[in-house]
Amino acid sequence: MSSEKALKHLEKFGLANRVRFFEVSSATVELAARALGCEPAHIAKSLTFMVNDKPVMIITSGDVKIDNTKYKARFGTKAKMLTAEQVSELIGHEVGGVCPFGINEGVEVYLDTSLKRFERVFPACGSANSAVDMSVGELEKCSECIEWVNVGKPIV
Repeated sequence: MSSEKALKHLEKFGLANRVRFFEVSSATVELAARALGCEPAHIAKSLTFMVNDKPVMIITSGDVKIDNTKYKARFGTKAKMLTAEQVSELIGHEVGGVCPFGINEGVEVYLDTSLKRFERVFPACGSANSAVDMSVGELEKCSECIEWVNVGKPIV
């Protein structure tokens, strides 16, 4: 189960005790915000792409989508999201529970600057009914991200 992989990863950082499991789905930004009782913007959304034949994950704020122009300028290619099957195979989590914790080797993780607006955010934790409460600094450390990028734009 991928939530077990995510929990094991978070244990290394002393954060596994902050994971919450819900009786309801938290598989989308809206559902996660409702389950947590927070604004959708505070959900740390995991988006996955293929760049130069390598899987890439970009964590954004829940109220942001990818700006194709910024993405292409940063990654040198058009944003091409992974299919649900590719996400499971290449990332190691199922769609709805994708997070940067306990992922497969070789996945590059980036954090979008849209997250820097917040002190605390809520990424999923490997299942479609989980989330973890953490500071943006803890997310940066636990995600083992490559770097911060600016590839998001507000959803309108």
